[in-house]
Amino acid sequence: MTRWSLVLLVCVALSCGDRPAHTSDERELHEPRTAGQSDSTRLSVSVIATNLDVPWDIVWGPDNWIWYTEQSGSISKVNPVTGERKLLLRVMPEVYRWGTRGLLCIALHPDFENSPYVVVNYHYMRDRYVKDIWSRWVRYTYDGETLKDPLILFEETAEAGHNGSRATFASDGTIFIANGDGDNNNDELNSGVAQDMKKFGGKVLRYNLDGTIPHDNPFPGSPVWALGFRVPQGIVWGPNGNLYTAEHGHNNDDEINLVIKGGNYGYPHVSGICDKPRELEFCAKQKVEPPIKAWTPTVAPSGMDYYSHQAIPEWNNSLLVVTLKTQSLRVLSLNPKGDSVIKERVYFEGMFGRIRDVCVAPDGDVYISTSNRDWNPVTGFPRDKDDRILRISATHRGDVTGQYGGSAIELFEPKKSDTSPGAVAYRNYCASCHKDDGNGVPGTFPALSGSPIVNAKDELIGTILNGRSTGTFETTMPAFGFLSDDELARIVTYVQHRFAGTSGETKSSDIAARRKAK
Repeated sequence: MTRWSLVLLVCVALSCGDRPAHTSDERELHEPRTAGQSDSTRLSVSVIATNLDVPWDIVWGPDNWIWYTEQSGSISKVNPVTGERKLLLRVMPEVYRWGTRGLLCIALHPDFENSPYVVVNYHYMRDRYVKDIWSRWVRYTYDGETLKDPLILFEETAEAGHNGSRATFASDGTIFIANGDGDNNNDELNSGVAQDMKKFGGKVLRYNLDGTIPHDNPFPGSPVWALGFRVPQGIVWGPNGNLYTAEHGHNNDDEINLVIKGGNYGYPHVSGICDKPRELEFCAKQKVEPPIKAWTPTVAPSGMDYYSHQAIPEWNNSLLVVTLKTQSLRVLSLNPKGDSVIKERVYFEGMFGRIRDVCVAPDGDVYISTSNRDWNPVTGFPRDKDDRILRISATHRGDVTGQYGGSAIELFEPKKSDTSPGAVAYRNYCASCHKDDGNGVPGTFPALSGSPIVNAKDELIGTILNGRSTGTFETTMPAFGFLSDDELARIVTYVQHRFAGTSGETKSSDIAARRKAK
């Protein structure tokens, strides 16, 4: 077996990386398990495309090529066998890219031969002098070489964040759009867009291909199909006509939702299940659909696809969800009805950096795209030749180098991490913004190293408990008061030890006293 084989083969066992489901109150800190050595499917990973500029959305095309968008404004496709690429349309310079804004999702009509339509979403600046930024949904027609005849379905103002967008066609040719709530102040109670029926943010919308509203939508004259979402990052059809979304939570309860016609998913009043006083009050007045899966600590789920194939039998009848924060591929096995997640497995955690999207080929191979050159890079990335589109496929051969014409990739082993309780809590709740090294992201997330707040214990505790405006930074820090006094004490102690060089210890009684002082 060659050196490449040793780094390319990954065990896919029924026991590999299992994680228990969590309710919104269950916040145990879990570390990934080592893959078992059972007799099971083994996977190979190969490179399909490199040096991409944040491939935000990848879809399997009717020509057996992978169609993809790049956040900077290009729509292209790549042959997964040869690696040949073709540019379909350069939407630039109209596309405005900043943070989470830019060219985002793409969706292809299921009957492409007779209806060669492509729907995309991008941001543009209507007035550069006042930074009047809009989000535009456009239908293009494919003529065999390029995309032409743009038809604007609708457009709306865009905010600094929460723009997240995905789209998928239904079998009847209507287009379903998962639209972020557009709010970036991280103040749940002041963000009412997702419940406002006059606004399109925080909704799943349904349109006809000509931009009109279907007559059988649940709210007459409205494109709204369902409401109460925060930042949907994935949408896909599954078994029995089920429609699913993957959604970023606030500072807890990322969600997978089974979307029903006219359903209300609770945001900003409910995160996860109804189990807190203000949530129960809202749920007593309004029927709220609970998620079929929720994560606390958050994982930042992004793209999602449905796997129904025997090529990797352990994944059959599963939702494949990729994540940004935990940099992993998560396999969520469904029950026969598709209305419950019965098992979760986690793969490739930390090996490729942030993963933005996933798609499944007809032969059962799985493709993922990295997102290491986006607005929120993780420590150690981007690496040379990022961003990439990678193939994950089953293999029964000892030497998998060069399969399918794709070049081999060495799995980037995550560095050994501090496993102390404080370090684990910091990674779970803080590192996605402030980073493992505490340096943050210039202009977006402040650095902890050298921060006067980190040196002042009482102020640091108050900031973590209650949140804080970050002043000159584009984002605000959410409150983490939902964590226990013990968890918060561990985080404060770790942050002060590592980033301020202090030697003292914060106790849970210190946190409790600060809560009372509020």
